[in-house]
Amino acid sequence: MTDSLFIGLSDQDVAQGLVLKRANRHGLIAGATGTGKTVTLQGLAEGFSRAGVPVFLADVKGDIAGMAKAGSEAAGWTAKRAMDMKMEDYDWESMPVVFWDLFGEQGHPIRTTISEMGPLLLARLMGLNDTQEGVLSIAFKYADDHDMLLLDLEDLQAMLAWVSENAAELSSKYGNVTKASVGSIQRQLLTLDSQGGAAFFGEPAFEITDFIALDGKGRGRVNILAADKLMNSPRLYATFLLWLLAELFETLPEVGDPEKPKLVFFFDEAHLLFDEAPDALMDKVEQVVRLIRSKGVGVYFVTQNPIDIPEKVAGQLGNRVQHALRAFTPRDARAIKSAAETFRPNPRLDVAAVITEMKVGEALVSTLMPDGAPSPVERTRIAPPRSRVGPLTPGERMDVINASPFAGKYEERIDRESAAELLVMKREDSAAQAAAEKAAAVQAKLDAQAAKEEAKLDAQAAKEAARLAAQREREAARLEAARARAAARPSATEKAIAAATRSAASSIGRQLAGSVGKSLVRGILGSLFK
Repeated sequence: MTDSLFIGLSDQDVAQGLVLKRANRHGLIAGATGTGKTVTLQGLAEGFSRAGVPVFLADVKGDIAGMAKAGSEAAGWTAKRAMDMKMEDYDWESMPVVFWDLFGEQGHPIRTTISEMGPLLLARLMGLNDTQEGVLSIAFKYADDHDMLLLDLEDLQAMLAWVSENAAELSSKYGNVTKASVGSIQRQLLTLDSQGGAAFFGEPAFEITDFIALDGKGRGRVNILAADKLMNSPRLYATFLLWLLAELFETLPEVGDPEKPKLVFFFDEAHLLFDEAPDALMDKVEQVVRLIRSKGVGVYFVTQNPIDIPEKVAGQLGNRVQHALRAFTPRDARAIKSAAETFRPNPRLDVAAVITEMKVGEALVSTLMPDGAPSPVERTRIAPPRSRVGPLTPGERMDVINASPFAGKYEERIDRESAAELLVMKREDSAAQAAAEKAAAVQAKLDAQAAKEEAKLDAQAAKEAARLAAQREREAARLEAARARAAARPSATEKAIAAATRSAASSIGRQLAGSVGKSLVRGILGSLFK
């Protein structure tokens, strides 16, 4: 089966395979806990890798990590099953695994920037309502309009604080902004930060092309995301996976239907992508799943119950591996009926009955044939993987990480100038400008007061000068009048002589008074001093 991946043997000993040319039509691996989904996933991932197709998968329980090591006699059932299925070329083999971890603890860090994530996925991540999502979009728009990079949570927190401080101004240009909505977003950011989300945002940002690589033997690299801790933050897990698909869709060129996929994704615990997802996000998921096929990317959802996948998405999944389901609840019964109805019928099988009867390691398989039509469903024994089934020790994992071609590329975090720093400078500039304006206003007030005082002093000086001038004029007039009077009157000497003469005359007169010659004397004296 050079053009197909061997999945297993039907109960008629007919090989069941996944046609590589149809592998980008997506698929579903479903089944109850403990029925063998993980082994099926591991076997398909190995097959894709050997065919030269890079693989990404999330390791939810830590047991997929064993793909980095070859299988051994310790898992004797794998060799026994290979022998029973007459797999003549079966041999244990390790896969070219690269470990990744959003938290940077069990693999190379994966980071993206706030700007690359975008407001829609962030709103999904934080569970925002429509109003809050609108305010978040305004923050992004303001950052774009002012060439401010939103790289990490610190940048977004700083931008939201700025939006809150300038809500009135921004509302007139971008739409209504309320401080209450900003506060709600900030509280959600704190929750995200407490869940470890801050580690996911920043630089260096992950280059999506690093997933699309081959090893020296031409095998596709198996990119394993450590998701055991990530599962405690289901919103972060779901948003990361959706971001990854969106990045692939935007980055990869159109290739139509290649002979084999460029990359295959396995999304374990797929129901986390869709739980309580808003309509806008569901439309985004449906769009990406529907259109990413033409980019040469295959997406395979792994979940316990097939009805966990929304109908619009499930309708895009052409390749199906259904492990056993248990009819313990009404919901289980609906799932069994739904799963049975999705397969192309096989007259030999009562699908609804077989689903509840299958053993561990068995599955109902229907894949797209070379002409694109689904194959009739077959009850199939799943082929055993060639790599180790189970986890690695911490030492083994670290050896793989250190030997990775990406060792050292993403480990050291970079913090360059972005919105947080620019807003600090903007606040400082605004504060400096406000201080300058305040100082200018104070100086203007002082200048006005000084001018007023100067005018007052000038007025007082003018008034005093006028008073003095008037006084001088009055004094001059008085002097002039005095001179005039003085000129018109006898001099002081004359007045003194006249007064002395009058006094002497008066005295002589008194002495002569009563005398015979009184009249005569008065007459003489009077004629002398006229």
